[in-house]
Amino acid sequence: MSQAGLNLKYLRKLRGWTQEEFANKVNIKRSLVGAYEEERADPRLDVLEIVADIFKLSLDELLLKDLSNQSGSYLMKRRQQKMMTADRNVIHFVPVKAAAGYLAGYADSEFIDELNTFTLPMLSGGNYRAFEIIGDSMLPTPSGSIIVGEKVSGGIDEVKSNAAYIVVSRNEGIVYKRIVKSNKTKNKVSLVSDNPTYQPYQVNTEDIIELWQAQVVIGKIAQQQRWDVNSLASLVNNLQDQVSTLKKKMN
Repeated sequence: MSQAGLNLKYLRKLRGWTQEEFANKVNIKRSLVGAYEEERADPRLDVLEIVADIFKLSLDELLLKDLSNQSGSYLMKRRQQKMMTADRNVIHFVPVKAAAGYLAGYADSEFIDELNTFTLPMLSGGNYRAFEIIGDSMLPTPSGSIIVGEKVSGGIDEVKSNAAYIVVSRNEGIVYKRIVKSNKTKNKVSLVSDNPTYQPYQVNTEDIIELWQAQVVIGKIAQQQRWDVNSLASLVNNLQDQVSTLKKKMN
């Protein structure tokens, strides 16, 4: 029996590619990748030739051998790399295009395993995840930045008021905001933008499914904002006004 479908799945996961990314690399539809991996269809010869070229394997190896048990030079190096990072802080990356799927699959280990990963030497211990943010609501953090957050395991009770978090909720999706807690309403929190042109809004704590406290911001140099003294002064004044308004509502 051909091992091609199972081998394609093994090789894809070894590279950390999603089915969509793998499909783009071999010029087929994503649905076909699923059909191959579930052995509902046999991979076409042209697809196998592309895969063989990418991974420097022969067609016989793809078709007849169980690559998960082979010790070829490429596969062995990949296994060693994965073993070396297994006990380090591997960070799964959630791009904007995966945000909708993340709301449904955040607790699904197979979905998380589909996400690309990386590590950062300055982070040690803890459970980290990275999210791509779009929009200017958190300026001077520019649109397109990657926010690396540490998992808040204890829910809203462990949140530090006015600290920045990735908030994953059923109604708002994935947003990057500062959280302000109220002494009066334990069942709601306010989400505040660093950009004062955006008004704070409230969400129900029961709608929040994940919280990640921001630890690192990754962005391109060309995207970083420059602020003059007047702009900074205006920003600080507007933020102070917003905080004062929130305090009056809470007290």
